[in-house]
Amino acid sequence: MNDPINPNHYRAGEIECIDAIEAQLSPTEFRGYLRGQVAKYNWRLGLKDSIEQDAKKLLWYSSMLAGVDPRVARRLQAAVSRTCDANSP
Repeated sequence: MNDPINPNHYRAGEIECIDAIEAQLSPTEFRGYLRGQVAKYNWRLGLKDSIEQDAKKLLWYSSMLAGVDPRVARRLQAAVSRTCDANSP
């Protein structure tokens, strides 16, 4: 299933796009990039995509800025779903 917040095309290849961006920037520059993404999605909230989708993107980048990687939660949720599916009658 394609995630509209962190789509498959950002995760294609050996390294995820956000990780490649971070590797190219200093920690201060990367924080600036994240702040810019938060500002962008807040600015366009509901003007391009749905309000909910832009808000989720805003939260995704805000989480990264706060030092909480939202991809970890996605992986955990997927693992729990697989476990629940495997254990269902």
